[in-house]
Amino acid sequence: MALTLTYPESLPVSARREDITEAIRENQVVVIAGETGSGKTTQLPKMVHEVLEAERAGQKSARRRGQIGHTQPRRIAARSVAERLAEETGVKIGEEIGYQVRFTGEVSRATRIKVMTDGILLAEIQHDRLLRRYDAIIIDEAHERSLNIDFLLGYLKQLLPQRPDLKLIITSATIDPERFARHFGTPSDNAAAEDGVVPAPIIEVSGRTFPVEIRYRPLNAAAPQEQDGLESHTAEDDRDPLDAMSDAVDELTAEDPGDILVFLSGEREIRDAADALRAKVAASNRLRGTDVLPLFGRLSMAEQHRVFSPGANRRIVLATNVAETSLTVPGIKYVIDAGTARISRYSHRTKVQRLPIERISQASANQRSGRCGRVSDGIAIRLYSEEDFTSRPEFTDPEILRTNLAAVILQMTSMGIVSSPADVAAFPFVEAPDAKAVNDGVTLLRELGAVTSRGDVKITKIGRQLAQLPLDVRLGRMIVEAGRRGVAKEVMVLAAALTIQDPRERPSEETGLRTQAAESHARFKDERSDFSSFLLLWQYLQEQQKELSSSAFRRMCKREFINYLRVREWQDLFAQLRQLAKPLGLTLTSGPVDPVGTEEPVHQSLLAGLLGHIGLWDERQREYAGARGTRFAIFPGSALFKKRHEWVMAAELVETSRLWARTAAVFKPEWVEEVAPDLVKRSYSEPHWSRKQGSVMGYEKVTLFGVPLVAQRRIQYRRVDKRAARELFIRHALVEGDWRTRHTFFHRNRKLLAEVEELESRMRRRDLRISDEDLFEFYAARVGEDVTSERHFDRWWKQARAKDPSLLDFDPDAVLAVNADDVDESAYPTKWRHGDLELDLTYDFNPTAATTTRGTGGHGAGPGQALPRDGVTVRVPVLFLNQLDPERFRWQVPGLRTELVTALIKSLPKQVRKNFVPAPDVAAQAVAALTTDFDAATDRMEESLELALRRLRGFVIPPGSWDWSAVPAYLLPTFQVVDSQAKIVGENKDLAGLQERLADANRSALAASLGAGGERLAAFAGEHTGNGKTGGTTPRAARPAPAASTTTAAAHGQRATSSPAPSTTRWEATGLTTWTDALGSAGTIERKVSTTVAGQTVTGFPALIDAGSSASLTVFRNEAEQLAAHRGGVIRLLQLRVPSPNRYVTDHLNNREKLVFTQNPHGSVDSLIADCADAAIDRLVPEELPFTQAAFDALYEHVRAELIDTVFSVTAIVADVLDSARRIEKRIKKSSSLALMHALADVRAQLEQLVYPGFIAATGYTQLAHLPRYLKAIELRLDKLEGGAVTRDNQHMLAVQALEDEYDAALDRVPAGARTPPALAAVKWMIEELRVSLFAQELGTAHSVSAKRIRTALRQATAS
Repeated sequence: MALTLTYPESLPVSARREDITEAIRENQVVVIAGETGSGKTTQLPKMVHEVLEAERAGQKSARRRGQIGHTQPRRIAARSVAERLAEETGVKIGEEIGYQVRFTGEVSRATRIKVMTDGILLAEIQHDRLLRRYDAIIIDEAHERSLNIDFLLGYLKQLLPQRPDLKLIITSATIDPERFARHFGTPSDNAAAEDGVVPAPIIEVSGRTFPVEIRYRPLNAAAPQEQDGLESHTAEDDRDPLDAMSDAVDELTAEDPGDILVFLSGEREIRDAADALRAKVAASNRLRGTDVLPLFGRLSMAEQHRVFSPGANRRIVLATNVAETSLTVPGIKYVIDAGTARISRYSHRTKVQRLPIERISQASANQRSGRCGRVSDGIAIRLYSEEDFTSRPEFTDPEILRTNLAAVILQMTSMGIVSSPADVAAFPFVEAPDAKAVNDGVTLLRELGAVTSRGDVKITKIGRQLAQLPLDVRLGRMIVEAGRRGVAKEVMVLAAALTIQDPRERPSEETGLRTQAAESHARFKDERSDFSSFLLLWQYLQEQQKELSSSAFRRMCKREFINYLRVREWQDLFAQLRQLAKPLGLTLTSGPVDPVGTEEPVHQSLLAGLLGHIGLWDERQREYAGARGTRFAIFPGSALFKKRHEWVMAAELVETSRLWARTAAVFKPEWVEEVAPDLVKRSYSEPHWSRKQGSVMGYEKVTLFGVPLVAQRRIQYRRVDKRAARELFIRHALVEGDWRTRHTFFHRNRKLLAEVEELESRMRRRDLRISDEDLFEFYAARVGEDVTSERHFDRWWKQARAKDPSLLDFDPDAVLAVNADDVDESAYPTKWRHGDLELDLTYDFNPTAATTTRGTGGHGAGPGQALPRDGVTVRVPVLFLNQLDPERFRWQVPGLRTELVTALIKSLPKQVRKNFVPAPDVAAQAVAALTTDFDAATDRMEESLELALRRLRGFVIPPGSWDWSAVPAYLLPTFQVVDSQAKIVGENKDLAGLQERLADANRSALAASLGAGGERLAAFAGEHTGNGKTGGTTPRAARPAPAASTTTAAAHGQRATSSPAPSTTRWEATGLTTWTDALGSAGTIERKVSTTVAGQTVTGFPALIDAGSSASLTVFRNEAEQLAAHRGGVIRLLQLRVPSPNRYVTDHLNNREKLVFTQNPHGSVDSLIADCADAAIDRLVPEELPFTQAAFDALYEHVRAELIDTVFSVTAIVADVLDSARRIEKRIKKSSSLALMHALADVRAQLEQLVYPGFIAATGYTQLAHLPRYLKAIELRLDKLEGGAVTRDNQHMLAVQALEDEYDAALDRVPAGARTPPALAAVKWMIEELRVSLFAQELGTAHSVSAKRIRTALRQATAS
């Protein structure tokens, strides 16, 4: 059927028909420039057809008639243009006039004019490289400069020389048509030709427009200058854009009636403007009845329909740049242009598509203003200045300069137009993209696996599949991956959904339906995946479509806020994608989609296309850290918004006010390694030997585009570096011995090395054993090359030992790095002989443990603790602690004796030391003399050394010159005391201090050992740890030795060292209140008991001890301790048994005593009398203490008979003491002389030491009798001070205080919990006698006393 060609005269293009047809006949390329409404889209195909038919008739060619291809940038335009052409030419659509868009079309063999999208023409190039089926091609709306248009124009530029018969017509709005003309120009030698090129002819066609008045209303109008010409400093601030728009509306409503089109940058700005204008309309009489209508992509169809259906009321339409060229809003008379728009731009830095708000170009501004000149004269108000307008770029950047080129590069490569991405730069684009854009496109293709990742860029199998899919490359990659995982159907549904606009409608706030719509859509929400929401919606729609009729389904969609047309588009697109499954080799499962059962493979498939859109939650920044340093947040419309998932992926990242992730889902980071193993970067660190794993391990960090997928994963390091793994295995497992294995060679070698290392510690050397490097070379030369772990070694050794069982055995002589004859082990014994006792010795060579221990002043370790050791350690069972003489250990082991003597010589005062230089040489000679002439088992070290040095140098060393605190710590032995279970109960270099501090534990061990069986005795002796180590095996029969009770310790002001164990012998008992025949042996406490332990006679001295509210029975180490403790225990039992004399004594005090006793330090008279009774009992107990029940009973009778009289004798003394003390206190308080201040302070301190709560019994009857004299001496001293003898008193006071300081220092050296030795306690009363001799000589002293005598007594007391 022939086409009926008519040209409506109302269309401007019809008037230029002759010019256009002539230009087409005469030129291969013609550019037609005309505004929207000129009719060029519908009339040009007919003109081209007319020209071609005329040429064909004139040539009478037998060649088959070709088609006229007419491209449109949008599918809806392609179909509507085809329908209009069919209507105007009088043919049925699909015959002479046809159309084809993605996945659908109506074309036949008879079709002469085919209207199609530019993407369809691109797809046809793959199969028809020369476009032989076409005689002419019309590229419509070329000014939009989409990627497809620019690619087609470039391709056609190359094709036209090969197809001189092909006509090309380019239509454009009046936006830079010269660029197209120059692009298709022909080379010429004509001097008039610009740049040697004659451009293609341009025919301009005017549109049906009316004059438009442009008004500029900038937000900040220029401030007027003051009259003096100076600038005003009171210029008003910039106006709010909403206020400026509102003012513009007011200005336009004063004009003739007409609708207003307002151009804004985005949906949020439109909603804000709509709220402001509706409030304005409600408040303004002039605007009353005006409809405020938004227009943007996410509006429901009903709301969009209101925009395109003018009513009786005036309208204010608020639109984005979609209304510039894509859509024509009818009835517009006025335009308000904010001058901004969201322009899609690709960021080379973040590799995401941004939508920043930018100033529009001059061409876009003119397009906007032109929208109000279609129906009548119009007015366009621009909310910016004319200067701003002229400073803007002339044209908007084409899409090829602001988008990712991955799809273009893939198509060009798959079509063979370019052989590699490097050739893209040479392709004749209208405007060539820069190299960075091309590189980013290649990077995306590599990310998707569409091209090879290394070497020359070649298209892969995946790339060829992607090239066949008319989808975004990311969506295509998802489908390809889904085919491999058996979920192609589900992912095709999602790909189709991501291609179209969301079918779920979101009504505007003013409709009041948004909440209802949100509730309706909430059924499909999946808080872990927006993609699953699409599948749930699809599943629901499929079910409803089966159950409902077509009309019922439409009503359901409308009722539930689902856009029916978009649903149909979604379904059609899925149907077309399904048709591509077979050519792509994909298999679709039967039955409905399964959002739940296929969740994991579906999201793994999605991830394959979204690798650059992943994010890891950053808790500190409260946002997601994405690929290549990007940071984004979940878009508020997502179901994942306000959730804090660790890992998310997004269908797209779009930058507006910030970078937003739209359509997001949770995923597992391990999927990335599975989906894209070639893209992840792996780094390895910290290779180390793992004894538990028996292998060399390392840590792997896995990242994708800078995002850490795995921060630290433990791996077998042999996979990374086999050589390094072997070396580490040999060094750690074999050389260092950090290995659990049953191989006998290994244990033989370790034992041999341990013996040498132990000898090194004993000799304090580190050069006896061969180096670790020597050991490494030994093993490395023998162990197989493939051995990198315990498992590999076992397999190798099974074969190697069959050939040579001794292959890996050390040679004992080769392990020593020195000559064996040079090593004297006898100088470093492992046992110390102390009488009949043999103690284990251990050696540590650890110079950093402690630099110096100052003699006996170092801190020790408590129960269960061990000091860091350096030097010799003597292991002492607590049972034998009291048997040791500290003096014997000052001699040290022979191997360290020379160093010890050297250190002692260096500790001498300089005047003495200078006689013994050089110290090391003198020390060597002295040690030789000590070895020959003295016996370390019997002689004292200091005296022997002084005599040896005197013989060598003839100089007498004054006694007390040695400074043991200056001796290095390792030269002083450490004593480690252990109980019967080998538990450390104390450790120190001060043996005497340990003996004092652990006296209770020693007594408990003695008591427990007396009468115990042989096995238990061995435990007490520490024989189960004879190797000197702390970790020996303890027999089950061994139990902790009981220590002194806490009550006993508390009674004597001591600190308990360990909890007491239950009594195990008759020589231990607690809570005693009387002496019975059950005590000791039938009521008798033996003066001495003995047993034999480990060949050593153990002797104990049982005695009672005061425990405060009761008495206890325990065993002491010597007779002196026994008698001192037994006296207190006997007194305590007597106190508990004898009836209290307090009441009787109180009633029979004389008047003076009653008066004096009312003021006492005890707080009450009863307490004072009780204290006197205790002192009286002490007076009545003789020196010869009772050790039998009969003797105790006899003593009891004696005490009971004499107690009352003795108490009265005590109270008489106490009355004198308290009377004197009261007089002294009054005189001290009365004195106000500053000259006497120090003396009075000394007197007050002395008085507090003599009279205090409990002083009577604590002083004891013997010393109590001297107290009145001491107080009388104080009164005489005060008399002399008041008489003016201050200077002499001060001299005496300083002398006494110096002695008291020395005495206090000696008390401080008594170990915590230990009793004050009687000899040291006696020094206190010697100092009091000295005070009498100095301050009141006339009273006389009990014995001869002087400062020298006191110091001698102090020295003897502390040395014992």
